[in-house]
Amino acid sequence: MLVKTFASAVIGVDAQTITVEVSAGGPATAGNQFYSLVGLPDSAIKEGFQRIETAIRSAGYDMKRRKTIVNLAPADIRKEGSAYDLPIAIGILAATEQIPNKALSQYVLMGELSLDGSLRPIQGALPMAIQARKEQFKGIILPSANAKEAAIVSELDTYAADNIEQAIAILSGQAKQTPVQINTRDLFAAAKHDYELDIADVKGQFNIKRAMEIAAAGGHNVILIGPPGAGKTMLAKRLPTILPTLSLHEALETTKIHSVAGKLPNHKGLLSTRPFRAPHHTISDVAMVGGGTKPCPGEISLAHHGVLFLDELPEFKRTVLEVLRQPMEAGQVSISRARFSVDYPASFMLIASMNPCPCGYFNHPEKECSCPPGAVKKYLNKISGPLLDRIDLHVEVTPISYDELAKSTRPSESSADILKRVESARSIQEKRFDEIPNTHCNAQIKGNRIRSICAIDAACQTLLKTAMEKLQLSARAYDRILKVARTIADLAGCENIQVEHLAEAIQYRSLDREGWLG
Repeated sequence: MLVKTFASAVIGVDAQTITVEVSAGGPATAGNQFYSLVGLPDSAIKEGFQRIETAIRSAGYDMKRRKTIVNLAPADIRKEGSAYDLPIAIGILAATEQIPNKALSQYVLMGELSLDGSLRPIQGALPMAIQARKEQFKGIILPSANAKEAAIVSELDTYAADNIEQAIAILSGQAKQTPVQINTRDLFAAAKHDYELDIADVKGQFNIKRAMEIAAAGGHNVILIGPPGAGKTMLAKRLPTILPTLSLHEALETTKIHSVAGKLPNHKGLLSTRPFRAPHHTISDVAMVGGGTKPCPGEISLAHHGVLFLDELPEFKRTVLEVLRQPMEAGQVSISRARFSVDYPASFMLIASMNPCPCGYFNHPEKECSCPPGAVKKYLNKISGPLLDRIDLHVEVTPISYDELAKSTRPSESSADILKRVESARSIQEKRFDEIPNTHCNAQIKGNRIRSICAIDAACQTLLKTAMEKLQLSARAYDRILKVARTIADLAGCENIQVEHLAEAIQYRSLDREGWLG
């Protein structure tokens, strides 16, 4: 008997429906295999027959010794992972007439089977559910741990199953189980301000907070340079708290990436806050950009619509830093290999921090640098000029004094206070770029639009020319100064860029290599 069940394969951050065809014939002849699996399965799927047989027997059914062929179609797409256990097992039971097969065409089934028949979590449940709705399936049956993320998708019944018996009961109509219900908008609204940190926790550093506010308002990249203990990491971790709240569309897009990567927390169906990724400096190129034998999003994609924080920037391998350059400009990363080509979104804010020298105390107001001659320049040369040019704000972080730390009575603004100004500036930018595709903030302005959107008068031109010649800035740095000045003007509510806005933007390029080394 031939039956078909339906599964799903994740390719990039999207899914494709896979038809699992199971044909169970007469008894297998001596010397022949009982079960054959075709359709480009990987080792995890091939080994699944051992799990499937034990799980079926644990559920009280019989794994009949018939000549059984399982085909995963389309056969020219490589299938990977153990999540095909459930659709294959259900297909075998239906093909051997142990369970009814009337409802199989209405559901997508995915789940890894344990030997006792229970279902383990899978990766990519959200894009699978989106594709199932697109192809007008009635519902999707998944392990209970993945039900919340799939239930985000409306107009699709999502059923949670703890084991293969529950999945069979749902398909046969024996169980009166109701689909998992989630009100996506209420869930999103309840958690979109759910941050444990607040920028008010940082004492002093008001000029650095100002730079972070500008970065958040315009979506600009930032590098913080200063001695150990000055507060660089503390400030970076609080940047998401002053970024505009995610839109529902952005939240769904971010959740889909984390779902594919298997990084979505079990208790969360939807990521409502901006992601903050802080990989260690020993990270590899592939882990940063994505790819691998089994394609998976990298750290830059996991930071999509959020913050990628690189602490101790010069300690990262040069090749890892260089692969950031193209995604920072394009907002996505393309992974091309001999067997596949996938695109991952990668629109993120880069926040980097570093010490000014190997010992950490170059230009320190109180401590003396102990590095030998030439060590500072060699240390900074670990960061290439093209990468540095792509960072809009270069901010020197100086340590605060004991009096400012312990005795200062000047109140610190909360993240909520700064967020109001940031969102006001972003609303101006949203209106400005309403008819420009893929542009939502000043940092994303491209091409000849920079000259028109960031137009400056003669006095500003003179100031900028002097700065370019003195600091030996590149043409890319010229554009980025104009973008930052435009953001500062938006924060001030000014229609045109003024001299004071441009002057403040120029000071954030003072840590270019020539300026920093004098």
